[in-house]
Amino acid sequence: MIGILLASCAASRPTEGPVRLGEMAAVNGPKVRPDRVIEDSRCPADVQCVWAGRLIVRATVFGGGWSKQLDLTLGVPVPVADGMLTLVNATPKRSKSEAISPAHARFSFSFQGGL
Repeated sequence: MIGILLASCAASRPTEGPVRLGEMAAVNGPKVRPDRVIEDSRCPADVQCVWAGRLIVRATVFGGGWSKQLDLTLGVPVPVADGMLTLVNATPKRSKSEAISPAHARFSFSFQGGL
């Protein structure tokens, strides 16, 4: 029983590296949990496209006693609390032959600002 409780606590602890959907990321201030992919129209890595497309991830952002859902577009900073939150990377890159499984997706965020 104690092992189950310890595993549960470790799974909910924020990490600083790339996270999966539903995992918590610590980003130099707030914590961010990517909840689901809203849009992934990015150009596949092995294709030349006229439009690069975009990736939008719905995430819940947690601060000191508050939480807020945001739609984050890859590379576009969004004002949060006293700074700017950005979805900076998503892996794996899309390929023309295969759709990305949400189970394999990893997301990285950055937060600039704060005191």
